[in-house]
Amino acid sequence: MKFVTLFILLFILISCGGGGSSGSNEIALENPSQNTNSNSEECSNTETNGLLRCDLNHDNLERYYFIYTPENLDSNKSIPVLFALHGYGSSAYRHLSYTNYFEIADSNNFIVIYPQGATTATLSSHWNVGGWTSKSTVKDIEFIDRIIDLTKDKFQIDESRLYSSGMSNGGYMSYSLACNLSDKFAAIASVTGSMTNDTYDECSPSRPVPILQIHGLIDLVVPYSGNSFSKSIPEVIDYWVNYNSCNTEPNRSIKTSNDSDLIIYDTYENCLNNINVKLILHPVMDHTWPTLQEYGVSASNEIWDFVSKYDLYGLVD
Repeated sequence: MKFVTLFILLFILISCGGGGSSGSNEIALENPSQNTNSNSEECSNTETNGLLRCDLNHDNLERYYFIYTPENLDSNKSIPVLFALHGYGSSAYRHLSYTNYFEIADSNNFIVIYPQGATTATLSSHWNVGGWTSKSTVKDIEFIDRIIDLTKDKFQIDESRLYSSGMSNGGYMSYSLACNLSDKFAAIASVTGSMTNDTYDECSPSRPVPILQIHGLIDLVVPYSGNSFSKSIPEVIDYWVNYNSCNTEPNRSIKTSNDSDLIIYDTYENCLNNINVKLILHPVMDHTWPTLQEYGVSASNEIWDFVSKYDLYGLVD
């Protein structure tokens, strides 16, 4: 019975890429180039203005990522970078199609990077975070770190303002980055993700990290109450509240969505470095990327509004 339950869960996870369907040019965009030089990358234009696809060989695997640069990018101002990580079995291109970060980036002078998770013989496209991906040997932390270096070679980015957001497995990976690359990522956000037992047990951040979690109470793929390979959302929030030395009681506000559902906004304040930990909990949301039209909350806007307040040293002046 346990095997059947696990099989069903993994089958659901394969489809947990989030809202929105892929565009007609997704197949062309995701056809990998033959990059045989392990020390370089090849970037090429796509049909979308400002969007490059970059292919590289990392740890003997052909990997790629998309990078979006606003046409009006002002190099005289701070240029933050937001990583956007897709869900299990999904793709970088599908993730960019429904997160709609481009307009937000245009208005706020930042770069968006959409890395593609690796596919192996036993796993669909994924981020190696332990848990159900524990058989993976893919070095995703190193892959993300390398993309940071490659981006620094292209642009004069603000290295104190690197952020990560993610859907589902991408949310798990964002927590992994907060634990393992806290010296580089100023803040992270997870939508329908959590922390695997592995990430939770081995987490070793070097500084207080602002955390945003957006979750639905009826999410059956990544349950609010957790499961055998995933911590519950209250456990995740408690971990970061305690690590960041925040107030243990949140500042709570309740907003009404389009369907009169009560959305809870819990903000844990007075943390070290003047940062916050925040949970947005929707009573009728399942495993999806919420928008204003469907759920009365825009994950993309909430994420940028939250992470952009911080740099590596805390609250931005």
